[in-house]
Amino acid sequence: MEETIIRECTTIEEFDSCVDLQREAFGLPDIEITPRRHLIVSRQAGGWTLAAFVGARMVGFVHHLAAIRSDNEIFGYSHMMAVAKDYQNKGVGAQLKWAQRGKALAEGRSYIKWTWDPMQARNAHFNLNRLGVIVDTFGDNFYGTDYNADPTQSIADLPGLQSDRLFGNWYLSSPRVEALSKGEAPVLGASPVSVVKIPAEWSTLVRNDVEKARSEQKRVRTEFKNAFNDGLVCAGFERGQEQSSYLLYKRESDR
Repeated sequence: MEETIIRECTTIEEFDSCVDLQREAFGLPDIEITPRRHLIVSRQAGGWTLAAFVGARMVGFVHHLAAIRSDNEIFGYSHMMAVAKDYQNKGVGAQLKWAQRGKALAEGRSYIKWTWDPMQARNAHFNLNRLGVIVDTFGDNFYGTDYNADPTQSIADLPGLQSDRLFGNWYLSSPRVEALSKGEAPVLGASPVSVVKIPAEWSTLVRNDVEKARSEQKRVRTEFKNAFNDGLVCAGFERGQEQSSYLLYKRESDR
C-alpha cells in the first residue's frame, strides 16, 4: 500500500476535494455540506485543514478552527473529519487527529474541542479510548434535525432525529493523551462510578424502530445530563454485543 502523507490544504482544488469527501463520507444534502469558501475563510482567520493523501488522491481531511475561551485563551475547535469509504478503518482518521494535535502544539495550543453523536459507538471508542478525550458537557439537539442521511434514500423518506451531541475535550499535553500518542495504554487510576449504555447497533435500531430509537435517545440524554450535573466526567468506553457503555468517573480522575 502506498504511503499516506498528511499536509495542509492550501489550494482551491484541494478544498474542492474536501467538499467531495464530505458528500462521499457523510451522504448529506448540500445544505449540510461545509463549502469551499468556509474552508478558505477559516484558514485566513487562523484555522487550517489537514488532509491525508495517497499519491495524488485525497483520502481524508480534518478541519480545524481557531476559537477563543472566555479567558481569551486561543484553542482549537475541530469542526469535522471525513475519510473516504475505501480508506475507513485503516488508521487514516488516527493519523489525521495526531497530526492535528502536533500542529496545534506547535502553535502553542493545549486544548482542542469537538462534538460527536453519543449514539455512535465507533466514534465514542475512537475519541475516548484511542485519543483520550474527556466529556463533561451535553448539547441538546445541537444542529437541529439530524436525518442520518442514507444516499440511497431521499430526505423525505428518512426518519429525522434530534442531533444530540457530546462535547469532547482534548487536553493535548495531559499524561493520558501523551501516553496514547506514543502507543502506550494509560491507566486512569480510578474505577468508573457509573455508566451510560447505548444500543450497540444504533443504525439498525433507527432503521427498524425509529420510535424506540427516539426513546433511547431521550434516555441517554437524561442520564448524561444527570451525571454531568452530579460532577462526573466521561473518560472511557466499553463495546458490547447488544449494548455498549460510556464510563463515568469522579472529576479528579478526568485527565
